[in-house]
Amino acid sequence: MNSVARFFEEKMSKHYIEIEFCTQCRWLTRAAWLAQELLTTFDGDITSLALIPGTGGVFDVRLDGITVFSRKAQGRHADATELKQLVRDVIDPQRSLGHSDKKTG
Repeated sequence: MNSVARFFEEKMSKHYIEIEFCTQCRWLTRAAWLAQELLTTFDGDITSLALIPGTGGVFDVRLDGITVFSRKAQGRHADATELKQLVRDVIDPQRSLGHSDKKTG
């Protein structure tokens, strides 16, 4: 494989996440906690993770520019397990998340 092909293969296998959060609602701590959870779970698969200050009750999580969760659309916040599953389903659907994959109830 030549160096150009290897470069593009690496770029395609790495992902970036954006968490846009409402500063008026004081959701920075929630955004930072979820960022830590995602970075720890997907170590090596995420090239960057950005926290983006917003207003108006926004709390959106985007993977490679595509919204995977929106608090306004869902009417609630995602918990860490749900968010990990949503990201995993795009990055590596076959990956086990261990205890995060277990059903409750």
